[in-house]
Amino acid sequence: MHIHHLNCGTDCPLGGALFDGRSKGPLGQIVCHCLLIETDAHGLVLVDTGYGLRDVAHPHRHPEPRITWPWRLMLNIRLHERDTAIRQIEALGYRAGDVRHIVATHLDFDHAGGLEDFPNAVVHVMQREYDDATGPRTGIVARNRWRPRQLDDIAGWRTYGARGEPWFGFDAVRDLDGLPPDILMVPLPGHTWGHAGVAIRRDDGRWLLHAGDAYFYRGEMRRARRHCTPGLRAYQRLMEVDATSRLTNQERLRTLSIERRQDVTVTCTHDPVEFERCRAGMPL
Repeated sequence: MHIHHLNCGTDCPLGGALFDGRSKGPLGQIVCHCLLIETDAHGLVLVDTGYGLRDVAHPHRHPEPRITWPWRLMLNIRLHERDTAIRQIEALGYRAGDVRHIVATHLDFDHAGGLEDFPNAVVHVMQREYDDATGPRTGIVARNRWRPRQLDDIAGWRTYGARGEPWFGFDAVRDLDGLPPDILMVPLPGHTWGHAGVAIRRDDGRWLLHAGDAYFYRGEMRRARRHCTPGLRAYQRLMEVDATSRLTNQERLRTLSIERRQDVTVTCTHDPVEFERCRAGMPL
């Protein structure tokens, strides 16, 4: 399997290095790191989609905007058609119909906005995430994070329970409908109750774990003591459904990233340095 690393949307929050830990100016850079997996027998597989074409064209259409103005203002979201997954996939010589599967870490607006750009794809997600995203949304965060207009045209859902076979000490869902056992979901609740990482076994036998929003900053992994910028620490707290679950799973991931570093590469959605190093084939 060949894995492409795509940035399918950029947020530029006011605060610079207080968010990304490196910017020199007043604006930070937060990426939407998605994966495109070329498989031999299962077509193309996307892990998350970032923002989609309809987000770019109609982000504020009422009465149900695809992205609400408080979150767009807070994150200073930059929406460009060239950044969407579909346009980047087309630039690689493929078509939307070549994407047969999408595995979603969760269904927040910045992870699921491009689902409708691939109408023939099967969308794999944890059952709890699907229920929370498509059911009644109670509270300010829930109403802003899950956007019905991004999800209401999706027909090919496949949902999964949270228990599964062991994978490096984590539960894992290996039997994803139509996908090989080399692609699996790893439940990591805390950011949302149905949040999951996606693990891919590469051709060299090593695993790549896309941990989604289980953490946001590179300093939260691969070191004994956690470090996170103030802006991202605050945003994680704002968006969490349960602090204890989030921090417990983050600690487990940090241990994995240290003790099994030769076997597993752990990356997240929003850290630009991790994304750049992954795209360049450099170690984290």
